[in-house]
This record gives sequence, structure tokens and C-alpha cells, in this order.
Amino acid sequence: MSVADVEVLKSALKKYWSLNPSDKAARYVGKFFESTRLGTKLTAKVRGNHGTYTVSIQLTQEIITSACSCYIGKHGGCHHCQALAITFLQKADTFTELKQREFEEVTEVTDIAEYLGSVTLDDLVLQLKKQGITQKAFAESIGMSSQKLSAIKASERRNRYFHELGATKLACLWVLERFTKK
Repeated sequence: MSVADVEVLKSALKKYWSLNPSDKAARYVGKFFESTRLGTKLTAKVRGNHGTYTVSIQLTQEIITSACSCYIGKHGGCHHCQALAITFLQKADTFTELKQREFEEVTEVTDIAEYLGSVTLDDLVLQLKKQGITQKAFAESIGMSSQKLSAIKASERRNRYFHELGATKLACLWVLERFTKK
């Protein structure tokens, strides 16, 4: 485990969330499964009142963002997010560390899913923009409206996934590969 990432993340979580869980959050502390850490991003699942929720917390440049797929967790303001933070603070070693896979490391078909899971659609669209390809131009080139692309990006941020997410990421990669300015 990258000790630096873990310590920075723990410090930020302690500042952002109360270490005394609310009654609602206390029910979920330590109950997460498929718990992973990629750099300073945590993702895990937990069984809630209305199914299984995907919960994430990310620290980027000293700003914490969180999201949950429950009906109130769109912007991370739910008890599941607090419970995930406390769970990580108590049991950081139970989170599987994922390796950030670089695109150049994808050498087999079996590597694709791992790579797509380690990069967000937001990141890929930003890479397109750096190459002079606007979101609108990209969306239109693949037969999608810019609004639909925005909706897919927003849903990924909230841990709710459109079926088109993977295919859209692959389309971004294809365009980046074909049209990268050398």
C-alpha cells in the first residue's frame, strides 16, 4: 500500500467527517465489500435498505468529493459515505489497492476492463480537449448528443452507470489513438 496516499487520505477524512458515526451510519461501518483504493480514491459496496449501493470518496488537491448510488447520495451527503470514511480509518488494510494502469500497458483484451475501471470518462474527455477535440465534436462524431455524453459523465461521478459508459470510453481511446497530435 502506498503509505503516503493512505496517510494523506486518512488526514483529510478525519478533517471532513466526524469520527463518531450517526446512528444511521453506524449500521454500515465495517459492512462494506469489494472495497478498493486507487491512489486517493476509495470505492466499496454496501447492502442498504433498497439494494446494494456503490459508495466512493476521492481526495483531489485537498478537496474531498464523495458519492453514493443511494437515492440521497448523489453529492455524497449520505450516511453511507460517512460509514465508508470511518471504515477506511479503522481498517485501511482491508481495502484492495488497485494499480493505476497506463494505456500503454494494455497489451491484452483481458487488460481492457481493468484500464477502463481506472480512468474516468471525465479524464478521457479532458484528454480529447487537450488535443483540440471538443466534447460536442466528439459526441457528434460517435452519433451521440453532447447532452447524453454529459449525462453519462455525471452518472459515473455519482456511481450510477449508463450501459454505454464502457463503449464511450473505448470510443474516446480510439479517437485519442487515431488523432493525437504528434
